[in-house]
Amino acid sequence: MATTIGIDPHKGSHTAVAIDSNENVLDEIRVRSCSTQTVRLREWADRFEERTWAVESAHGLGYLLAQQLVAAGENVIDVPPVRASRVRVLGSGRSQKNDPNDARSIAIAALRADDLAAVRVDDHSRVLKLLSKRHRDLGRLKNKACCRLHALLLEMVPGGAGFRIASVTRVNATIDSFEPVDAMGRQRQEIAYELAADIGRYDELLDASKHRISTALAASATSLTTIYGVGPITAAVIIGQSGNIERFKSKDHYASYNATAPVEASSGPKVRHRLNQRGNRQLNWAIHVIAITQLRHDTVGRVYYDRKVAEGKTSKEAVRALKRQLSDVVYRHLVADARQQN
Repeated sequence: MATTIGIDPHKGSHTAVAIDSNENVLDEIRVRSCSTQTVRLREWADRFEERTWAVESAHGLGYLLAQQLVAAGENVIDVPPVRASRVRVLGSGRSQKNDPNDARSIAIAALRADDLAAVRVDDHSRVLKLLSKRHRDLGRLKNKACCRLHALLLEMVPGGAGFRIASVTRVNATIDSFEPVDAMGRQRQEIAYELAADIGRYDELLDASKHRISTALAASATSLTTIYGVGPITAAVIIGQSGNIERFKSKDHYASYNATAPVEASSGPKVRHRLNQRGNRQLNWAIHVIAITQLRHDTVGRVYYDRKVAEGKTSKEAVRALKRQLSDVVYRHLVADARQQN
Protein backbone atom coordinates (compact mmCIF):
# COMPACT_ATOMS: atom_id res chain seq x y z
CA MET A 1 0.00 0.00 0.00
CA ALA A 2 1.35 3.40 -1.02
CA THR A 3 1.86 5.73 1.92
CA THR A 4 2.54 9.45 1.94
CA ILE A 5 4.19 10.92 5.02
CA GLY A 6 3.78 14.65 5.52
CA ILE A 7 6.27 16.46 7.73
CA ASP A 8 5.68 19.85 9.34
CA PRO A 9 9.22 20.99 10.24
CA HIS A 10 10.02 23.39 13.05
CA LYS A 11 13.15 24.67 14.74
CA GLY A 12 12.74 22.48 17.83
CA SER A 13 10.65 19.56 16.57
CA HIS A 14 9.15 17.85 13.52
CA THR A 15 5.64 16.40 13.26
CA ALA A 16 5.01 13.57 10.78
CA VAL A 17 1.64 12.15 9.70
CA ALA A 18 1.23 9.11 7.45
CA ILE A 19 -1.83 8.79 5.19
CA ASP A 20 -2.99 6.20 2.66
CA SER A 21 -4.23 6.81 -0.89
CA ASN A 22 -7.69 7.67 0.47
CA GLU A 23 -6.27 10.39 2.77
CA ASN A 24 -6.96 8.33 5.89
CA VAL A 25 -4.51 8.98 8.73
CA LEU A 26 -2.51 5.84 9.54
CA ASP A 27 -0.29 7.18 12.30
CA GLU A 28 1.54 10.28 13.49
CA ILE A 29 4.68 11.06 15.45
CA ARG A 30 6.50 14.07 16.84
CA VAL A 31 10.29 13.97 17.12
CA ARG A 32 12.71 16.46 18.60
CA SER A 33 15.14 18.24 16.30
CA CYS A 34 18.42 16.54 17.12
CA SER A 35 21.14 14.35 15.65
CA THR A 36 18.87 11.26 15.72
CA GLN A 37 15.81 12.86 14.11
CA THR A 38 16.19 10.99 10.81
CA VAL A 39 16.86 7.66 12.53
CA ARG A 40 13.73 7.97 14.68
CA LEU A 41 11.54 8.93 11.73
CA ARG A 42 12.78 6.03 9.59
CA GLU A 43 12.34 3.54 12.42
CA TRP A 44 8.77 4.75 12.88
CA ALA A 45 8.12 4.50 9.12
CA ASP A 46 9.62 1.04 8.64
CA ARG A 47 6.14 -0.53 8.59
CA PHE A 48 5.27 1.55 5.49
CA GLU A 49 7.24 -0.21 2.77
CA GLU A 50 6.09 1.89 -0.21
CA ARG A 51 6.43 5.38 1.20
CA THR A 52 7.01 8.92 0.01
CA TRP A 53 8.08 11.73 2.31
CA ALA A 54 6.55 15.17 1.78
CA VAL A 55 8.50 17.93 3.55
CA GLU A 56 7.14 21.46 3.70
CA SER A 57 9.66 24.08 2.56
CA ALA A 58 12.39 21.54 1.82
CA HIS A 59 14.69 24.37 0.74
CA GLY A 60 13.90 26.47 3.80
CA LEU A 61 13.11 25.38 7.34
CA GLY A 62 12.92 21.72 6.32
CA TYR A 63 16.16 21.78 4.35
CA LEU A 64 18.38 19.76 6.69
CA LEU A 65 15.79 17.06 7.39
CA ALA A 66 14.96 16.70 3.68
CA GLN A 67 18.64 16.35 2.75
CA GLN A 68 19.17 13.78 5.50
CA LEU A 69 16.24 11.70 4.25
CA VAL A 70 17.48 11.86 0.65
CA ALA A 71 20.97 10.84 1.78
CA ALA A 72 19.39 7.83 3.50
CA GLY A 73 17.85 6.72 0.21
CA GLU A 74 14.31 7.99 0.81
CA ASN A 75 11.99 9.49 -1.81
CA VAL A 76 11.32 13.08 -0.72
CA ILE A 77 9.04 15.74 -2.26
CA ASP A 78 9.18 19.48 -1.60
CA VAL A 79 5.77 20.95 -0.73
CA PRO A 80 5.47 24.76 -0.85
CA PRO A 81 3.73 26.19 2.25
CA VAL A 82 0.98 27.78 0.14
CA ARG A 83 -0.09 24.36 -1.20
CA ALA A 84 -0.43 22.86 2.28
CA SER A 85 -2.24 25.90 3.67
CA ARG A 86 -4.85 25.71 0.91
CA VAL A 87 -5.54 22.08 1.69
CA ARG A 88 -5.92 22.84 5.39
CA VAL A 89 -8.17 25.87 4.92
CA LEU A 90 -10.42 24.18 2.36
CA GLY A 91 -10.57 20.88 4.24
CA SER A 92 -13.66 20.04 6.25
CA GLY A 93 -13.31 19.14 9.92
CA ARG A 94 -9.53 19.59 10.06
CA SER A 95 -9.10 23.29 9.33
CA GLN A 96 -7.76 24.12 12.79
CA LYS A 97 -4.14 25.26 12.84
CA ASN A 98 -1.93 22.75 14.66
CA ASP A 99 1.09 20.64 13.78
CA PRO A 100 -0.73 17.31 13.08
CA ASN A 101 -3.27 19.04 10.82
CA ASP A 102 -0.48 20.88 9.05
CA ALA A 103 1.46 17.64 8.49
CA ARG A 104 -1.68 15.94 7.18
CA SER A 105 -2.30 18.86 4.79
CA ILE A 106 1.27 18.59 3.54
CA ALA A 107 0.81 14.88 2.86
CA ILE A 108 -2.48 15.45 1.00
CA ALA A 109 -0.94 18.22 -1.09
CA ALA A 110 1.87 15.85 -2.12
CA LEU A 111 -0.58 13.00 -2.77
CA ARG A 112 -2.89 14.98 -5.04
CA ALA A 113 -0.37 17.13 -6.92
CA ASP A 114 1.78 15.82 -9.75
CA ASP A 115 3.87 18.94 -10.35
CA LEU A 116 5.83 19.08 -7.09
CA ALA A 117 9.60 18.86 -7.30
CA ALA A 118 11.51 15.96 -5.85
CA VAL A 119 14.27 16.86 -3.42
CA ARG A 120 17.73 16.12 -4.78
CA VAL A 121 21.16 15.99 -3.23
CA ASP A 122 22.88 19.37 -3.27
CA ASP A 123 24.71 20.09 -6.52
CA HIS A 124 26.66 23.00 -7.98
CA SER A 125 23.51 25.14 -8.27
CA ARG A 126 23.02 25.05 -4.49
CA VAL A 127 26.70 25.88 -3.99
CA LEU A 128 26.46 28.88 -6.31
CA LYS A 129 23.26 30.04 -4.63
CA LEU A 130 25.02 30.00 -1.27
CA LEU A 131 28.07 31.84 -2.63
CA SER A 132 26.02 34.47 -4.47
CA LYS A 133 23.94 35.11 -1.36
CA ARG A 134 27.10 35.61 0.68
CA HIS A 135 28.41 38.03 -1.97
CA ARG A 136 25.14 39.98 -1.90
CA ASP A 137 25.21 40.18 1.90
CA LEU A 138 28.78 41.49 1.85
CA GLY A 139 27.80 44.13 -0.69
CA ARG A 140 24.93 45.28 1.51
CA LEU A 141 27.17 45.46 4.56
CA LYS A 142 29.68 47.57 2.65
CA ASN A 143 26.91 49.85 1.40
CA LYS A 144 25.60 50.28 4.95
CA ALA A 145 29.09 51.22 6.19
CA CYS A 146 29.51 53.70 3.31
CA CYS A 147 26.16 55.36 4.09
CA ARG A 148 27.05 55.71 7.76
CA LEU A 149 30.46 57.13 6.92
CA HIS A 150 28.93 59.65 4.50
CA ALA A 151 26.48 60.78 7.20
CA LEU A 152 29.28 61.09 9.75
CA LEU A 153 31.55 63.06 7.42
CA LEU A 154 28.75 65.57 6.89
CA GLU A 155 29.07 66.36 10.59
CA MET A 156 32.85 66.73 10.32
CA VAL A 157 33.62 68.33 6.96
CA PRO A 158 31.53 70.90 5.05
CA GLY A 159 29.84 69.07 2.21
CA GLY A 160 30.86 65.68 3.59
CA ALA A 161 33.08 63.45 1.53
CA GLY A 162 31.96 65.12 -1.68
CA PHE A 163 32.86 61.99 -3.63
CA ARG A 164 31.94 58.36 -3.97
CA ILE A 165 33.73 56.25 -1.35
CA ALA A 166 35.79 54.05 -3.63
CA SER A 167 39.25 54.52 -2.11
CA VAL A 168 39.87 53.91 1.57
CA THR A 169 43.14 55.86 1.28
CA ARG A 170 41.30 58.94 0.03
CA VAL A 171 38.71 58.60 2.78
CA ASN A 172 41.40 58.35 5.45
CA ALA A 173 43.07 61.47 4.03
CA THR A 174 39.78 63.35 4.42
CA ILE A 175 39.43 62.13 7.99
CA ASP A 176 43.05 63.12 8.74
CA SER A 177 42.33 66.67 7.60
CA PHE A 178 39.67 67.03 10.28
CA GLU A 179 40.93 68.71 13.45
CA PRO A 180 38.65 67.99 16.43
CA VAL A 181 38.22 70.75 19.00
CA ASP A 182 36.17 68.87 21.59
CA ALA A 183 35.35 65.35 22.81
CA MET A 184 32.47 65.01 20.33
CA GLY A 185 34.78 65.76 17.42
CA ARG A 186 37.36 63.25 18.62
CA GLN A 187 34.74 60.51 18.89
CA ARG A 188 33.44 61.32 15.41
CA GLN A 189 36.95 61.04 14.00
CA GLU A 190 37.60 57.75 15.79
CA ILE A 191 34.35 56.20 14.55
CA ALA A 192 35.05 57.48 11.03
CA TYR A 193 38.39 55.64 11.04
CA GLU A 194 36.61 52.47 12.18
CA LEU A 195 34.02 52.74 9.40
CA ALA A 196 36.76 53.30 6.83
CA ALA A 197 38.54 50.19 8.12
CA ASP A 198 35.26 48.24 7.85
CA ILE A 199 34.90 49.32 4.21
CA GLY A 200 38.45 48.19 3.45
CA ARG A 201 37.77 44.83 5.08
CA TYR A 202 34.55 44.39 3.08
CA ASP A 203 36.45 45.19 -0.13
CA GLU A 204 38.89 42.39 0.64
CA LEU A 205 36.06 39.98 1.44
CA LEU A 206 34.23 40.90 -1.77
CA ASP A 207 37.37 40.28 -3.84
CA ALA A 208 37.81 36.88 -2.18
CA SER A 209 34.11 36.11 -2.69
CA LYS A 210 34.30 36.94 -6.40
CA HIS A 211 37.36 34.71 -6.80
CA ARG A 212 35.55 31.88 -4.99
CA ILE A 213 32.51 32.26 -7.25
CA SER A 214 34.68 32.28 -10.38
CA THR A 215 36.33 29.03 -9.26
CA ALA A 216 32.93 27.41 -8.62
CA LEU A 217 31.64 28.57 -12.01
CA ALA A 218 34.65 27.05 -13.77
CA ALA A 219 33.92 23.75 -12.04
CA SER A 220 30.29 23.85 -13.18
CA ALA A 221 31.35 24.28 -16.84
CA THR A 222 28.49 26.69 -17.52
CA SER A 223 28.06 28.41 -20.88
CA LEU A 224 26.17 31.37 -19.41
CA THR A 225 29.29 33.52 -19.33
CA THR A 226 29.37 33.44 -23.15
CA ILE A 227 26.27 35.66 -23.16
CA TYR A 228 27.21 39.32 -23.50
CA GLY A 229 26.67 41.03 -20.15
CA VAL A 230 26.90 37.93 -17.96
CA GLY A 231 29.74 38.07 -15.46
CA PRO A 232 30.64 35.63 -12.67
CA ILE A 233 28.26 37.13 -10.09
CA THR A 234 25.31 37.34 -12.49
CA ALA A 235 25.91 33.77 -13.69
CA ALA A 236 26.08 32.50 -10.11
CA VAL A 237 22.77 34.20 -9.28
CA ILE A 238 21.08 32.74 -12.37
CA ILE A 239 22.28 29.19 -11.78
CA GLY A 240 21.67 29.31 -8.05
CA GLN A 241 18.18 30.77 -8.28
CA SER A 242 17.12 28.61 -11.25
CA GLY A 243 18.15 25.34 -9.61
CA ASN A 244 17.19 22.24 -11.57
CA ILE A 245 16.20 23.60 -14.97
CA GLU A 246 14.22 20.42 -15.71
CA ARG A 247 11.48 21.62 -13.37
CA PHE A 248 10.54 24.25 -15.97
CA LYS A 249 8.45 22.73 -18.75
CA SER A 250 9.22 25.44 -21.29
CA LYS A 251 10.87 28.80 -21.82
CA ASP A 252 7.50 30.43 -21.12
CA HIS A 253 7.29 28.69 -17.75
CA TYR A 254 10.79 29.94 -16.94
CA ALA A 255 9.91 33.50 -18.01
CA SER A 256 6.86 33.42 -15.76
CA TYR A 257 9.03 32.24 -12.86
CA ASN A 258 11.60 35.02 -13.29
CA ALA A 259 8.85 37.66 -13.85
CA THR A 260 10.00 38.76 -17.31
CA ALA A 261 6.72 37.56 -18.82
CA PRO A 262 3.74 39.90 -18.31
CA VAL A 263 0.69 38.63 -16.43
CA GLU A 264 -2.78 38.72 -17.94
CA ALA A 265 -5.21 41.23 -16.40
CA SER A 266 -8.15 40.90 -18.79
CA SER A 267 -11.73 41.75 -17.95
CA GLY A 268 -14.68 40.88 -20.17
CA PRO A 269 -13.91 41.45 -23.85
CA LYS A 270 -10.93 43.66 -23.07
CA VAL A 271 -7.66 41.72 -23.19
CA ARG A 272 -4.73 43.39 -21.49
CA HIS A 273 -1.50 42.49 -19.72
CA ARG A 274 0.43 44.20 -16.96
CA LEU A 275 3.93 44.11 -15.48
CA ASN A 276 4.66 41.02 -13.39
CA GLN A 277 5.82 42.32 -10.01
CA ARG A 278 6.05 38.89 -8.45
CA GLY A 279 8.24 35.97 -9.48
CA ASN A 280 11.85 35.44 -8.47
CA ARG A 281 13.22 38.93 -7.99
CA GLN A 282 16.86 37.81 -7.84
CA LEU A 283 16.57 36.21 -11.28
CA ASN A 284 14.73 39.25 -12.58
CA TRP A 285 17.55 41.47 -11.28
CA ALA A 286 20.17 39.31 -13.02
CA ILE A 287 18.36 39.47 -16.37
CA HIS A 288 17.92 43.23 -15.93
CA VAL A 289 21.68 43.58 -15.45
CA ILE A 290 22.27 41.70 -18.71
CA ALA A 291 19.77 43.90 -20.54
CA ILE A 292 21.26 47.19 -19.32
CA THR A 293 24.79 46.01 -20.11
CA GLN A 294 23.79 45.11 -23.67
CA LEU A 295 22.03 48.46 -24.12
CA ARG A 296 25.25 50.31 -23.31
CA HIS A 297 27.18 48.62 -26.11
CA ASP A 298 26.77 47.75 -29.76
CA THR A 299 25.06 44.39 -29.30
CA VAL A 300 22.16 42.39 -30.68
CA GLY A 301 20.20 43.44 -27.61
CA ARG A 302 20.73 47.11 -28.47
CA VAL A 303 19.49 46.51 -32.02
CA TYR A 304 16.39 44.75 -30.68
CA TYR A 305 15.74 47.63 -28.24
CA ASP A 306 16.06 50.27 -30.98
CA ARG A 307 13.66 48.33 -33.19
CA LYS A 308 11.03 48.18 -30.44
CA VAL A 309 11.37 51.92 -29.79
CA ALA A 310 10.94 52.57 -33.53
CA GLU A 311 7.74 50.51 -33.42
CA GLY A 312 6.30 52.97 -30.91
CA LYS A 313 7.10 51.36 -27.58
CA THR A 314 8.33 53.46 -24.69
CA SER A 315 11.84 53.01 -23.34
CA LYS A 316 10.60 50.97 -20.37
CA GLU A 317 8.41 48.78 -22.58
CA ALA A 318 11.35 48.13 -24.91
CA VAL A 319 13.56 47.13 -21.96
CA ARG A 320 10.87 44.73 -20.72
CA ALA A 321 10.59 43.19 -24.20
CA LEU A 322 14.38 42.79 -24.30
CA LYS A 323 14.39 41.11 -20.87
CA ARG A 324 11.78 38.65 -22.13
CA GLN A 325 14.02 37.72 -25.06
CA LEU A 326 17.06 37.42 -22.80
CA SER A 327 15.10 35.07 -20.52
CA ASP A 328 14.70 32.71 -23.48
CA VAL A 329 18.43 32.93 -24.23
CA VAL A 330 19.32 32.15 -20.61
CA TYR A 331 16.87 29.25 -20.59
CA ARG A 332 18.43 27.71 -23.72
CA HIS A 333 21.90 27.90 -22.20
CA LEU A 334 20.75 26.32 -18.93
CA VAL A 335 19.02 23.48 -20.80
CA ALA A 336 22.07 22.89 -22.98
CA ASP A 337 24.35 22.83 -19.93
CA ALA A 338 22.08 20.32 -18.17
CA ARG A 339 22.12 18.01 -21.21
CA GLN A 340 25.89 18.31 -21.45
CA GLN A 341 26.29 17.25 -17.84
CA ASN A 342 23.95 14.30 -18.27
